[in-house]
Order: sequence, then C-alpha cells, then structure tokens
Amino acid sequence: MPRPNSTCFVRFPAPPAAWLEEAPPLARAPLLERLLCRADECATAADWRREAFELIAAPGESWPGICPAALYRAFGPLDAPAVYLATPVRYVPTLTRVHLAADGLIALEPAEAAQLAADFNRLFAPAQRLLAAPTGALFCVLERPLIAETQDPAPILGEDVGRFQAGGRDAPAWRALASEIEMWLHEHPVNRERERRGAAALGGLWLWGGGAPLARPPCLAGWAGGADVFFAALDRCESHPRDGRSGVVCVAATPGSAAWRDAETRWLEPALGQLAARRHERLVLSAGRRAYRLGAPQRRWFWRRARPWWEYFA
Repeated sequence: MPRPNSTCFVRFPAPPAAWLEEAPPLARAPLLERLLCRADECATAADWRREAFELIAAPGESWPGICPAALYRAFGPLDAPAVYLATPVRYVPTLTRVHLAADGLIALEPAEAAQLAADFNRLFAPAQRLLAAPTGALFCVLERPLIAETQDPAPILGEDVGRFQAGGRDAPAWRALASEIEMWLHEHPVNRERERRGAAALGGLWLWGGGAPLARPPCLAGWAGGADVFFAALDRCESHPRDGRSGVVCVAATPGSAAWRDAETRWLEPALGQLAARRHERLVLSAGRRAYRLGAPQRRWFWRRARPWWEYFA
C-alpha cells in the first residue's frame, strides 16, 4: 500500500512561449504524451517549487526560500540580512522592448564567476556584494533587505522583460541596481573574453528567489533528485527510491531530446512503475505554469489521442 498522499513530482522544461508561436523545433516524447493525455487533472502551478517542497518536507518544516537553501548548500550559515540568486542572463533588444533571449540563461565557468564577484565587490560593496560558488553560481548579499517581488527567469525566456520587473515597495531601488549592473557588465573583461571566443555575453544579473540566510538545512521526509537550483541544494537521490516516500525530480533535459530518453529510463519509468504498484498515489507532471496529475493507471481514458507534448503547455 502507498503511504498517505505519496506523490512523485516530475518537473521538466516547458518550451519558451516564443517557440510556440511558430512550429516548435522540438521532438516528440511518446511516453510523456501518453501520460499527459491520461491525466485526471490539470492545474495552474503558481509556485511549483513551494508546492513540490510541501510534498517532501518534514512535518512542521516551513518554506526555506530558494536562494537561502542554495546558499546554505554552497557556503553554510551566513550572517547577512538578505540574499538573492544572481543569474547571468542575455537580453535581446528590439525597437521598443527588451526580451529575455529564448536561450538567455548563461552558465558561468567558476573562474568567470570568481572574477565577476571580485570586481563587483570592489565597486558595489558594502551595500551589496557577490559570492561566487565553486559551481559558478552567483549570489547577491544585501546589507539592507529590499522589499521586492521577484520572478524566476526560466519561465519567461523569450518574453518581454518589462512585465516581469521586480514589484513591491522597493521596486525603484531594485530596478536602479539592475541598471547599474547592466552598465557595469557592458564593457567588463569577462564579457569581452566571452565575445572573443564566441560565447554569449552577459546582459545583466537577474536577482531573484531571495530571503534571509538559513541557520540549518531544511528537514525532509521525502527525497529530491535531478537538477534545479533549489532542489539540488537538498539531500539528493541519484535514482528513484522504491520505499514509497514522496519525491521530487527535476529533469534538465527537454522532452524528446537524446538526454530526455535517459531521464525517462532513470526517473519517469520507475515513477510509473511505483504508481502501477500503488506505492505512489499520484504522479504530477509539471512544466511552465501547468501541472498534470495522474492517479493509479486506469482504462477510462484509453480513447484520448496523445498530442505533441508541447501543446499541453501552450
């Protein structure tokens, strides 16, 4: 028998909105499409990370925040009022607007991140400073918390960034800091070197996911696996456990790609087996702002025709 409310939550990338306006350059994913067409429910995922964390959190464990959990994993306890993820991004300007490029999330080499952090801190500290993790991730530490509502940049790839600027009481100060960072990066040696070797230049650092640093890591009753800035900061499984606990797996590969086939074998097929064996009560398939929920396998939806997976997230 499954544990009460045992759920496997599978997260994968949704195609950028700009791709869906034309014929998407994407491959089909037959297993995923069969599952999507048999879903019992489709819901809007307003905050998918928080929803998924609640499935695996220990009783009474509160939401830790995205950046605080990632920062604790990289540096341990830190004495600071507030910390934010500083994700390198690439913008595409048009005549009237600025868009986040469809491939606009940039992964830095550790040496690049370290150089950016050192130069930033000489110019902007002590009011704000950057920390560079050994992985190349950047964190922005603020000496005064700014009350601002920020957005994860991943779901808005290809979108006009104007609609997703920080809001809230301190939004003007937040936008001013973002503008200063963009100007600082414009002629930065890291950017010049990236352009010399044909790599994408950084247009800015997208600050998001903030909160107060943690004194301890979050306590879990379930498990997490795969790749995500938040769930990768928790204790992770390298394969799907068979003990019936709830779990969250974040697949970096786009459905239908060669890497996706490996992810299906490693995560999705075992999750489906656990569902069929009734060790899980539910399977959740999440991408973009949508989540599809399936119960134990049934025959009642056999007549539904599977569509291309990206049409479920248009």
